[in-house]
Amino acid sequence: EVRLMESGGGLVQPGGSLRLSCAASGFTFSNYGMKWVRQAPGKGLEWVSIITSDGSQTYYAESVKGRFTISRDNAKNMVYLQLNSLKTEDTAMYYCTQRYNLQTRGQGTQVTVSS
Repeated sequence: EVRLMESGGGLVQPGGSLRLSCAASGFTFSNYGMKWVRQAPGKGLEWVSIITSDGSQTYYAESVKGRFTISRDNAKNMVYLQLNSLKTEDTAMYYCTQRYNLQTRGQGTQVTVSS
């Protein structure tokens, strides 16, 4: 059974930083590209960042480019998202998923950016 467990969210002031983590199990992690998506209140899912299976390529939505950094550790079955220079519009529930299967996302971790 595919299982993804996100953590690391919280309440932060604008301009602050957070590091989100995602622990993967139930599949051969190193074979899969991974994705972070988010969902703000009252809105649909928005993709945030993608990393290829070997970590050699990363992609970012325009809204987060230059502020967020995705990374992974295949030895630990972990994927990370470093969030810097946070804005109020980054407030959302953040999920990690397999790159091509959004149904694999976990429970999510809440990021709230507010002064």
